[in-house]
Amino acid sequence: MFTPERLLRLVIEIVFVLLGLLVVWLGLTGHIFFNRHKLSWLILSVALILWGIRGIYRKPGNKPPLPEDYIRAVSLTVLGIVLLAISRAPFAWVGPLLACAGVVLVARGIAGTVLLLRPAGAQSRQRSR
Repeated sequence: MFTPERLLRLVIEIVFVLLGLLVVWLGLTGHIFFNRHKLSWLILSVALILWGIRGIYRKPGNKPPLPEDYIRAVSLTVLGIVLLAISRAPFAWVGPLLACAGVVLVARGIAGTVLLLRPAGAQSRQRSR
């Protein structure tokens, strides 16, 4: 049985999978309706990279970081790098790069779901380390 916290985390991971699938579809069909050369796109890209790096190197007090924490941080960093590449790439590459960003989101959602659905003993061992 899921606790409300685990159920909420599971729903969030499923939302990431669905969002990633939507972004992959947008990238592959060419429905690109955003200005990738605006300053806001660059700020978003750099902010995602910095937020992901902060998550990788953060010292979380006495409790050890969980694998889910690393997955979130690495996916944010990779997503920021892909978005930064979209802002500088030729237009012909924007669709495939957008699909790549969607794949990153789908992979993050699937990996987070797999880690959430582990047996309860594996999760308690991870938390006690």
